[in-house]
This record gives sequence, C-alpha cells and structure tokens, in this order.
Amino acid sequence: MPDTTELNRLFSQLRAASPVGYSAGLHIRFAAPLVSESTYDPKWLEHYTANAYALRDPMIAWGLSTEGHKRWSEIARELPDPFNIWRQATEFGLNYGVAVSCGPVQSRTIVGCARSDREFTDQEITKIATLVRTLHEISEPQTDLTQAQIQALRCIAGGDRHAAAAAKLGISESALKARLVSARERLMARTTSEAIQKAKEIKLL
Repeated sequence: MPDTTELNRLFSQLRAASPVGYSAGLHIRFAAPLVSESTYDPKWLEHYTANAYALRDPMIAWGLSTEGHKRWSEIARELPDPFNIWRQATEFGLNYGVAVSCGPVQSRTIVGCARSDREFTDQEITKIATLVRTLHEISEPQTDLTQAQIQALRCIAGGDRHAAAAAKLGISESALKARLVSARERLMARTTSEAIQKAKEIKLL
C-alpha cells in the first residue's frame, strides 16, 4: 500500500521547487486522476475549471501524447492554443513552467510546475522530473481488495446505510466500518464514495 506520509513528503518537495505552484494528476484513467493536487492560485483554478480548460490545455495534450519533460515555452511553440490558456495563465503569475509526463498512456501522470520570474534551469527540471517519477511509482494504485472489502463497498454503492449493510453481511457495524476504512486506505481514497469510484475504475466493482 502506498505510504501517504511519503507522498506528502514528495509533494512538499515539489511545492518548494515550484515558486508559484504546481498541478499534479497521478495515474490519469478514464480522464480522471486517481490522485490530484494543485497549489496554483485558487482564482486561476476556479477560472480554469469553469472554462473546462483541462480538455483544451496544450500542456495536458502534450502530456497525454508523450513521456518526458519540457518547458511550457517549448510546448507553446509546438502546439496550438486556440483558447489562449498560456496568456491567461500569466495573468495569475504563471509566466514560466515545466511539464512532466510519465507512465503508460492508460495510467499517465502529468505534472505542471510554475514560476513567475524566469525559466526553470536544466538542473531544476531534472530534480522535478525525478520527484514526479517517484510520485508516480509510489502512488501506483492497488488492484486488489479482499472479498470482504469489496462486499462492504458494494453494499454502500448499492445505497445501503451502514446498519443495513452490516446486517446484510452478518457483521457488526464497527466491523463494516473497519472494512470500509481499510478499503479506502488501500485505494488511497479520502472518502468511501471516492473509494467506490476508484474501485469501479479499476473494475473491482
């Protein structure tokens, strides 16, 4: 099971390496990452989400098409940006950046790191790329749950409340909750509903 303490430590290092923030999507499957975190200006994130820019972002398009790392300025010269996302990003201090992409296309990790003052150096990019690859490796999702965990998730997914689900499975309510907690931990999910979604994505439910 991935170590969330180690994940947090690596995210902290990524934050230190990205003066005006980063956006990370780890193991993107069916258009959604299994783990996501962003430290960009909340106003930019709100604007980005409201305009569905994830579907139009040249950085995401580049990341889905190849593995490696590249400065945003290089991607901007290679790929069209009909929605002027690069220009809009500069209004929020995201003037320079680097994109890192790794992992198989069916479980791709894409991370963008930004700064406002200058381009990232080659040395800084190498360090960021190493951090991203490590994040990708240690957040590899579990593809196995115990039958007991699957049954507990399936009951809740079907609409049963804890008491009803416990009765259906012939266990105590505290035992049911323990199964749900262990399933959440194994799937790196914050909530039971998130665990159910992730279990569906990897075909466990």
